[in-house]
Amino acid sequence: MIDFDEVTLTYPQAMRPTLDRVSLHVGEGDLCLVVGATGSGKSTVLGAINGLVPHFTGGRLQGSVRVDGRSTAEHRPRNLADVVGYVGQDPLRGFVTDTVEDEIAYGMEQLGIDPVAMRKRVEETLDLMGIADLRRRPLTELSGGQQQRVAIAAVLAAQPKVLVLDEPTSSLDPTAAQDVLAAITTLVHDVGLTVVLAEHRLERVMQAADSVIWVPGDGSVSVGPAASVLAGSTIVPPLSALARVMGWADVPLSVREARRRVHSEGRRPVPPAEPVPAAGEVVLSARRLSVRYGDVHAVRSVDLDLRAGTVATLMGRNGAGKSSLLWALQGALSCEGDLLVAGRDPRGLTATHARRVVTLVPQTAADLLYLPTVAAECAQADLESGAEPGTAATLLAELGSYLPGERDPRDLSEGQRLALVLAIQLTASPPVVLLDEPTRGLDYQTKADLQRIVTRIAATGAAVLISTHDVEFAAGVSDRTILMADGEIVAQGTTRSLLTSSVAYAPQMAKVFAPLPFLTAADVSAGLS
Repeated sequence: MIDFDEVTLTYPQAMRPTLDRVSLHVGEGDLCLVVGATGSGKSTVLGAINGLVPHFTGGRLQGSVRVDGRSTAEHRPRNLADVVGYVGQDPLRGFVTDTVEDEIAYGMEQLGIDPVAMRKRVEETLDLMGIADLRRRPLTELSGGQQQRVAIAAVLAAQPKVLVLDEPTSSLDPTAAQDVLAAITTLVHDVGLTVVLAEHRLERVMQAADSVIWVPGDGSVSVGPAASVLAGSTIVPPLSALARVMGWADVPLSVREARRRVHSEGRRPVPPAEPVPAAGEVVLSARRLSVRYGDVHAVRSVDLDLRAGTVATLMGRNGAGKSSLLWALQGALSCEGDLLVAGRDPRGLTATHARRVVTLVPQTAADLLYLPTVAAECAQADLESGAEPGTAATLLAELGSYLPGERDPRDLSEGQRLALVLAIQLTASPPVVLLDEPTRGLDYQTKADLQRIVTRIAATGAAVLISTHDVEFAAGVSDRTILMADGEIVAQGTTRSLLTSSVAYAPQMAKVFAPLPFLTAADVSAGLS
């Protein structure tokens, strides 16, 4: 179905090719997983399949890419639209209509599909993706996860032969991600759809992959069965980390396979002890906090305390009210109830003073970057925070990111931009730091770097609250986990006790070793030593 023949792709002004003499084949009806670090070239591989690379991105393409017999050199993306459906990382940027139903119908209208058939497909796709209740909702009012599901639905409705997905579950909660991937897997097995999917959270999808394309970042690719490719890859999802700890030659692709291996070997690591709850002072206290958007009650009478020197994660399905709660705690939303941060209510402070008691890094960290260079951003942060010149730049270095001052923030990787925004926000030395979905688009190594950064922030005495759908990240970084649903806090406790007792939010190590309370491969390694 998809063939790359000696493909070399060099972007304008690039010093070396992003893809260098790459040859690969993806068979009809296969689910192919593309893995690699941020910036390695995964999106280039995906874009080459539907002709976005190089027709839209620019660059010089040598060799040939053929999809269902059509050459992408001879057919522009619009001429491949009936064969290849593409969903990018940011669904909102790809929307062209105002409501869910109109967006799903739009692509079919452009292909000239009969109105009767189009109506039938709209209904089927709404049910397939579980979004029938959203059909008349404005796209701009949906949560990030809901927007992602609509974007996939809009492409599936046109019934392409090949579906290309770039980070399709990055903004979905674990249950929603499973629903989306189950729908995609059904299309692969029952309809014969060919799917090429790039994903950083491999634990969600690797068990369904027929093959894996590993893009190391040096221009080459490695293609083969998932178990063998991941065993030699520098990309290390939880089960790969477990395989290395246990000394296995290849990687188990599912929790079931890993459990069977563990039981067959009879090796039982010593379970970790339950951590002692932190005794730091309460630096944020919220009582009966409520947020409304018209008739929508986003946050319902929430009570919450955050203690100095701790890291807490906030979890829950898409639309549960997590982001609204964070913005309310930061004082940026009109809300009811009592709120004190370091003895002050941020809602009554100016923006300059509020950032000195609580700071929020939003889901898209780049929204806070508007100056042309890293140095200018750092200097402005020093000025607005009343800090000594060089404070923000020093913080950036302490966070482990050494960025040249002349670099344009728009040219940085996701992880580098996040580190820069954290340095900017921390310049005011706030006692409370809030992060909203900071791991979106981050590879495993960058998430490990972020974990070290967050741990370092907490070590200075700050309280950190992180909203996330990434259960593996939550397992590794937090002391305490808070679960929200329908605007309310429904459960909270130590991360180990709450996650290991959950079905939906348990990390893979907890599932492999259940009922023993393991959270990470590091826990297993410590238990075997």
